[in-house]
Order: sequence, then structure tokens, then C-alpha cells
Amino acid sequence: MIPGTTSPSGDGGEGFVEAAVRTVLTAADDEVDVTVGQAALLLACANADSASEHVVRQWRRATGRPVTRLVPDALTARAWAMLFAARGVTPDWAGELPPLDLDAEEHAHRQHLAGVRRRPGVEATLAELAAQAEERAEAGDVPGAREAVATWARVARDTPRPDMATLAGCRRVAVLLTEGALALPESWVHAYADSLVAALHTRYPVDAMGSSWPELIDEILHLRGMPDTAPPPASNEALAEAERRLGVVLPDSYRRFLLTCDGLPADVVFPRLLSVSELTTRTTEDGVGVEVVIAEPSVLLLRPTSGEVLEHDPVFGVSVHRDIRALLEYHRRLLEASTGAVDHLDDTGAW
Repeated sequence: MIPGTTSPSGDGGEGFVEAAVRTVLTAADDEVDVTVGQAALLLACANADSASEHVVRQWRRATGRPVTRLVPDALTARAWAMLFAARGVTPDWAGELPPLDLDAEEHAHRQHLAGVRRRPGVEATLAELAAQAEERAEAGDVPGAREAVATWARVARDTPRPDMATLAGCRRVAVLLTEGALALPESWVHAYADSLVAALHTRYPVDAMGSSWPELIDEILHLRGMPDTAPPPASNEALAEAERRLGVVLPDSYRRFLLTCDGLPADVVFPRLLSVSELTTRTTEDGVGVEVVIAEPSVLLLRPTSGEVLEHDPVFGVSVHRDIRALLEYHRRLLEASTGAVDHLDDTGAW
């Protein structure tokens, strides 16, 4: 079933999500990989690139298996190649896939469509609609092509595993898909991706330290429903200037954070992390040392010598985190455990 539409049972796609999660949790590894690959392709076809790439990254992190397991056949490889070409951007993970001759693939796909259209049942109907969309787009009838895609979606919504690869393998249809011809509700996209990622983490537990700094920041922002909003990294020159201005040496973990992103937006349960130019110091309570104020409001204080971060909470008092990374990993775990991990910022962006 294509989610985002109403199924015969009226579940609006929930059964689709539940089936995918159940497969990830209980099926053999080969079936897990097929399900994750189909999910990533569906999200990409729905023009939800960030969610698609998030699922792939988390699957790779959880399983350590090669990406080729998500692209098990020539048809799926063709679909991804057409989408990448239409978008003009190829994600890093796709570097493991062999390059394809798109002209040759277009010819092969026409033959594939002709073969599938001769089969009985809904598979032939979907192939016929995909072919119609491609033919209309090639003739310059973009509205007609988009209508054929919409009809394809209405037919596919009652199919447990719609053949996304046959649709996306159409070269001109792939362009329409990257323009939103098969857009799904954003809330469903986040729920689908996050449910699969949570299932992957349950099936394949991973030490949080295994993720790189960029991955950790990307995961936090995705869980907040704010993908691709990380500030640009600070420069080494800016860090050196801040250390001269503050009179302290910033600990390695905090430097790596700033070299990944220069601060972090606020979340309803997390303050805004300051950029390097905004950092200030204050004297410790015992009057002996200094602490670096790293958040607004100033509820997070960095101890330069140890790298520890003190979190001041009006209810729970002071918590000590090993370093900035430990604090952010704790924040990520809270987001993963939350059922409302999307749209945490208030209207003003304030904490």
C-alpha cells in the first residue's frame, strides 16, 4: 500500500509501517535488507531525500553490511541511477554502486515495461501506468504524466509492496518524482523513517560512540524534525581566537563539536548551544577556576580542564556529563524515546 492515502481499512498507512517494522525486527537478514532498501527507495521516490538517506545511514551503521545488499538487482540499481541523475546529486553511500550507462538503462527499462505489461494482475496495471507517465512526459505532456503517476499511486495503495523500481526506472518519470509528483505527508515520512530506524536499533544494538560527529548531529536534527539545519563548522582560526579571548584551552571533544557545527539550534527540551564567537567565561562557585558558558540560557557550563559539561536544571539540580559528546548522546536518546520527536522548536525558536 502506498502510505499517505486511505487504505480499505482506513488505517492511513499504519499497517504499512507496522509490517515493515515487524520484518526488520523478526525476519532473516536478507529480508531485512530488502525491506530497508524498498523503504529508502519509496522515500526517495516521494522526494523525501533526507529521510531516505537517514534510513540508509542508520542501516549501514547498525549492520555494517555493504550498500549493494539494498540494491539487489539491475532494476533497483536502474531506479536509483535515474533518481540520482534527475536530482543531480548522488549521496555518499551510493559510491559503492557501479556506474550505469543511462541511455542503455533507458532502453533496457522499455523492454522491462513491455514484459511486465503482459503479465496478469495489478503488476501489469502499474507497469502500464508507469509507461503512460513516461510516454506523456516524453511527449511534453507533463500534466498528463503527473496524472498518470497519481493514478499509479491510487492503484498501488492497495499493494503490500508496490513496485517502486519499475516506476522510478522510467527516466522522465524519475524527474517528476524529484519534483514531488508522488509527495507523501511529511508527518508520515518522519514516522515511517523513525520507526524503521528504531527497529534497526532494537534488532542491531550499536554503541552510540560508533557514530561520527557529523552523523551524531545529523541524527539529532533529524529526530527533531529539522534535517539539514546544522550551522556550518567553525574554523580553526576562530577556535584559536576564542581561546585567546577566553584565556582557556578548549577540550578536544568540544573542539571537535565546533569543527562539525558552530553551535546548535534550541529544542524545547534543550538550550541553544552557542557559536564559538559567543562563548564567555565565568568564575566557578569556589572562586578558584573558570567555566565556559556554552548555552543560552546559561544552563550548560564547560569545565575547560576536564572537558566535563555541567547541566543546571531547576528541578533536578546539577548533572555532570563526561563531555559535550556525552551530553549530546543523552539528548539523542531522549529524542529517540520520545513519541513526538518532530517539530520541537516553538514559534520563536527559543528554548
